[in-house]
Amino acid sequence: MKKYIIQSLRLTLVLMVLLCVIYPLIVAFAGGFSKGKGGGEKITRNGKVVGYAAIGQSFTKPEYFWGRPSAVGYNAAGSAGSNKGPSNPDYLKEVSNRIDTLLKYNPSIKRADIPADMVTASGSGLDPNISEQGAIIQIKRVAAYRKIDEKTVAELVVKNTQGPLLGLFGPSSVNVLKLNLALDELKR
Repeated sequence: MKKYIIQSLRLTLVLMVLLCVIYPLIVAFAGGFSKGKGGGEKITRNGKVVGYAAIGQSFTKPEYFWGRPSAVGYNAAGSAGSNKGPSNPDYLKEVSNRIDTLLKYNPSIKRADIPADMVTASGSGLDPNISEQGAIIQIKRVAAYRKIDEKTVAELVVKNTQGPLLGLFGPSSVNVLKLNLALDELKR
């Protein structure tokens, strides 16, 4: 039995060094080559950090594009999804309320036109992107509140749409913070 305990302790020590020291150093080194040098892609305006490209923010004013709902109130310190299933009555009421709000502020759209990402939270609760369709259904509202031509707002959406990863994986998406900052730039 002593032989197995010593082997277990050795394996534990090797795994601790590998997983608690070597692996984190490799990840930190690789992160140094990313856009934000491992600290996230900061978005700045006038020398001030206004957000991060990979963390969603709450936009509720009608003159802005709205992002995906968050299960954690956009609190990056507590990233999490909801554990409510599709048959949970509280969850269904929450989704129904989100649909009603979208229809209230976007009367030109139909219930069937609302993409799922506009009324359901992501797994992290911090998704910064919405689907291209999620942005398109909001163009008319944003243009009306800002008193801007719809065509100009639509062009801005197209300009800020990112295609699928490597042209293959996932749908086209729009980073809501970057799109809203681009909208604010139109005023200037």
